[in-house]
Amino acid sequence: MRRIACLLVLLTIVGVAPAFAHEERPTQFPSGNGTVPRYRKSGPALLVCKGARTLRLIEGLPSAARRRNLRLYEECRDDGYRHIQAAVDAVRRAGSRILILPGVYREQPYRKPPTGECAALVDKGEPLTYEEQKVCPSVTNLISFFGDGPDEDIACDNRYCDLQIEGTGRRPGDVTIENGFSKLNAIRADRADGVYFRNFTVQNSEFNSLYVIETDGFVIDRVLGRWNDEYAFLTFASDHGLYTRCEAYGNGDSGLYPGSAADRGHDRPSIEISHCNSHHNLLGYSGTAGNSTYVHDTRFHHNTLGIVTDSFVAGHPGMPQDSARYEDNLIYSNNEDYYRYWEDGTCEKPPSQRGYEDGVVCPHFQAPIGVGILIAGGNEDLVAGNTIYDNWRYGTMLVGVPASFREEEDPAKEFDTSHFNVHRGNTMGVGPEGPLPNGVDFWWDEQGTGNCWEENDGGEDGLTSDPVMLPECVEDPLPGASVTPKQAFLTPCAAAVPEDPSTYPGCDWFDKPPPPGEGSLPAPRVDLATVVALLARWAGCWARAVHTPC
Repeated sequence: MRRIACLLVLLTIVGVAPAFAHEERPTQFPSGNGTVPRYRKSGPALLVCKGARTLRLIEGLPSAARRRNLRLYEECRDDGYRHIQAAVDAVRRAGSRILILPGVYREQPYRKPPTGECAALVDKGEPLTYEEQKVCPSVTNLISFFGDGPDEDIACDNRYCDLQIEGTGRRPGDVTIENGFSKLNAIRADRADGVYFRNFTVQNSEFNSLYVIETDGFVIDRVLGRWNDEYAFLTFASDHGLYTRCEAYGNGDSGLYPGSAADRGHDRPSIEISHCNSHHNLLGYSGTAGNSTYVHDTRFHHNTLGIVTDSFVAGHPGMPQDSARYEDNLIYSNNEDYYRYWEDGTCEKPPSQRGYEDGVVCPHFQAPIGVGILIAGGNEDLVAGNTIYDNWRYGTMLVGVPASFREEEDPAKEFDTSHFNVHRGNTMGVGPEGPLPNGVDFWWDEQGTGNCWEENDGGEDGLTSDPVMLPECVEDPLPGASVTPKQAFLTPCAAAVPEDPSTYPGCDWFDKPPPPGEGSLPAPRVDLATVVALLARWAGCWARAVHTPC
């Protein structure tokens, strides 16, 4: 059994280059002493508008919004700013508000390439430090602000604490921040405790529309993020966060990404996501080390994959992922094949020429087409009360991830994921208008201890699962397997490179499943050449009596 286990671990590790994350400077979690900020209607205000263009848009607003914006426009014309970053630079007091009147904001003065010492950072080859970002913000950001002063902690302690940035239109589309792929990030809030974003659209970034990092207390409220190479909303190493009434679509990685969320166990959520709509992305939601997140009353639909949380990548604080809750969400029709745009050459074009506005999405990592929820190396996650239907491969998918993936060198931690995940009270394969089955409701690689399924409803047709018999939730579960043969099927997929279609044939994840009832699911594959090479390596390892780790 030791030899079999050793072989299977090798099968899942060798040659793998997981991409379920992004590269960032070394980070740490905030203290956790903050709170989720509240929307404010008072406080120091700076106005941003665009002259006659703003006035024309205001005239088209409903009466109440028109009257308010006409009043603000008169003030802005006399004492306002034409660019958002200029207003940010003019903030003098913590607790300030920046009010953006209707218009399209391209921030042209801040798109220029950096000069002087900052120009040398463009090709640095590794993430910029906090100090480098602060001194040279235009290297990677269109709009940015940095809340930490020159002290030992990362807490916000300057004029940018509790900053509120909001559009004054009736809906998010009335104010658009257009990055035009000029910078990696359209907006960056760095160590900016208490920041509140509300009621605007942000689009066309090489990396993120909206990026919040090392921040204790933030809200993303009624914001639309779309057409980005990778993420709409990325929050990282942060706490006391809330995404609410947001929308994300057309993103090559994920719409919503609460990565490396502060690990608060089940004591309280670190990041809450409610009443959002994430659709037509590669992923609706992803969270490498997305700990203690609470995702509820949100729609994830028409993505390649609805929700994924994972413990894949090194350098992310909070590993392994744990204690997320996904409750009362609608997760349906996540069957979009966006890999075809790499295959036909569309994604080889510059981003501005790919046709994002027409529905093109260029995937930036490997994800199985047709899955509602994937827990990839999570512990103590709860999937409860969701309605999950019309996902043509699996409704939910649970797999273990060896610690070696995240470059963990302690052999005692090799199998520290995929334990005590609970699936309870979900409605599977039934939509608002009747049966819309998943390919298989529940798929599990059979690794880990304490994973269980109870009180789930499959409607008149009943539930489907692989394995057929799933463990029930009991107080003292039997120890589970560390590795299973099913994990070997994941090897060619983990080694595939989305940007290189020549790596696709060994992986069934990129094969769009047929609708349930119209064909069989793609057969899992194992690259035989890889197996032979690994067997030879294992044999040499065993002959040298190097048993663990092999």
